[in-house]
Amino acid sequence: MKIDNRLTLREVVGEHLIVIQGKTDAELSKVVAFNSTSVMLWNHFLEKDFTVEDVQQRLLEEFDVTEEIALNDAQAWVDTLKQNNMVQ
Repeated sequence: MKIDNRLTLREVVGEHLIVIQGKTDAELSKVVAFNSTSVMLWNHFLEKDFTVEDVQQRLLEEFDVTEEIALNDAQAWVDTLKQNNMVQ
């Protein structure tokens, strides 16, 4: 999978946000807020193909966590991206 390159991570008043425009006039825009770990992952995987296991590995490199915790967190991050149509 790959992060949708039409999306831009912006910092607004100390918050890291992505605004996802609705596809039609009837659909509302959605704002997704990222914590510092999500920002790190976003920046690392932007313009790269990646898997859940790649995200897990990145978390293991950055943090002192078990493989299980890293995998659970990686899956949760990827699930959020998928649920918000942020990956292709």
